[in-house]
Amino acid sequence: MVRTARQARLDATEAGLRDLLVAGVAGDESAYRAFLVALAAHLRRFLRPRLASRPDDLEDLVQECLLAVHNKRHTYDASQPVTAWIHAIARYRFIDHLRRREGREIATDDLDDEVDPGAAAAHEAADARRDLAKLLGLLPDRQRLPIVHVKIEGRTVAEAADLTGMSSAAVKVGIHRGLKALAAMIRTRG
Repeated sequence: MVRTARQARLDATEAGLRDLLVAGVAGDESAYRAFLVALAAHLRRFLRPRLASRPDDLEDLVQECLLAVHNKRHTYDASQPVTAWIHAIARYRFIDHLRRREGREIATDDLDDEVDPGAAAAHEAADARRDLAKLLGLLPDRQRLPIVHVKIEGRTVAEAADLTGMSSAAVKVGIHRGLKALAAMIRTRG
């Protein structure tokens, strides 16, 4: 896959913000100040198209978002995309901001149009991994472990059999039954 200059820029933004936030939360004050400056610029780019009809509200909303991110910084999971986490906070602040201004319920369909498609994809992938981990956790080991080893980690059936102490046939049966059980869980939750 050929990486575009835009994708490289988005990846650099993601990595830069994440590294600064992690260092800041760990106690590096200068990194945290740099994070807030970079975050303010990022939020302006993210929110400006959403506030095209209200440009005077942009700085107020950026400040609200900065405060919300600051107050929630301890909830950030460094294994997840930071821009997806930031955008979720910004969307909630944006909705609250519009509700205060309009004094009524606001249609939020347009809020899901991401300015940063790379962050949206990363966020969706992280959500999918988290959902899959929860579902896999509901399976018994005889189904979960073969699926993890063969379907997720890409090991052979023989390798999975060695790791689990199961026979190759039992690994294959575990995969089949586990996938069937996962499909049933997804159908009932969907």
